[in-house]
Amino acid sequence: MQALQGKIGWTLLLAAAIAFPLAVPNSYFLTVMTLAFITAIATLGLNLLTGYTGQLNLAHGGFMAIGAYTLGILTVDHQMPFWIAFVLSGVICMLIGYVVGAVSLRLKGHYFSIFTMCVGYIIYLLIEKWESLTHGTVGLIGIPVPASIGPLAFDSVQAQYYLVLCFLAVGTFIMHRIVSSLLGRGFMAVRNSDALAEALGINLMRTKVLSFVLSVGYAGFAGALYAGQVRFLGPDIARTDATFDMVMSMLVGGTGTLLGPLLGSLLVPWVTQTLQFLQDYRMLVFGPVLILLIIFVPDGIVGSYLKRQARRAAAARRGQLAATRPVQPAPVPTTRPGAENA
Repeated sequence: MQALQGKIGWTLLLAAAIAFPLAVPNSYFLTVMTLAFITAIATLGLNLLTGYTGQLNLAHGGFMAIGAYTLGILTVDHQMPFWIAFVLSGVICMLIGYVVGAVSLRLKGHYFSIFTMCVGYIIYLLIEKWESLTHGTVGLIGIPVPASIGPLAFDSVQAQYYLVLCFLAVGTFIMHRIVSSLLGRGFMAVRNSDALAEALGINLMRTKVLSFVLSVGYAGFAGALYAGQVRFLGPDIARTDATFDMVMSMLVGGTGTLLGPLLGSLLVPWVTQTLQFLQDYRMLVFGPVLILLIIFVPDGIVGSYLKRQARRAAAARRGQLAATRPVQPAPVPTTRPGAENA
């Protein structure tokens, strides 16, 4: 029953996303939603590593920048077809992620997070200073839009919206298959306890590195879609702000859930856009709201809902067990012979 309800819910969300362009007054809203979808793809990858495997990668935004610059350099400087460059963006990110993960995942806890934050800063410096490759602070200009696929052209805002939505739907489905599989159970075992995972026969290092590689692969493909959407890249894309935005979206929605990062990635941009009239003071409103949310709803919106549902289901099962349990007859008091004459 719950599986059926879940399928109906996902179908309704997809239908609402498909109908969204018909309900908005102009292309600005489509652009904001398209960028939110791209962020959601990258956040799904971060959630796999953080929410399901228990490792916080603070260089995730840097890997998204690698994917974006890979597509930009290959298409602008080397005139490579868009979709070949797109595939290579994810592959190169995963190869670099394998090397970084094999080194950094020997560390645990906050040591790992600090190491990856340094990696993210190194990525930013390489993009800014390696002018012969990345064009430095001048940036990459004239990145082409996604190439046509048969009769499907992606030269309009609405077409790019549906293209990114398609990638988000496919990425979400693949992520669902991963976390529902035996591999996903291995990721969660590592998150719960290294010692428990080893006792179950799980290779800790191999599992963590695989999670890291899949995670940054999502970031690489999201970066390539971002490059095709904005068509201009500068070093600022590799700043740690991008990673913190993804972490914030993940916390708001709920880590370790499939819907949470999606909801957070869509909710946070719209809240910030709503507070645009406050200009530089909008973070004075958004910051305390986020702090209160983390304090009082630490599991995020989706995580808190799922926990509440689990408590209700457990209470209902206890009630059913109590109702079906046979009533034991009350014990009959006995008296010793001659006790009444005492």
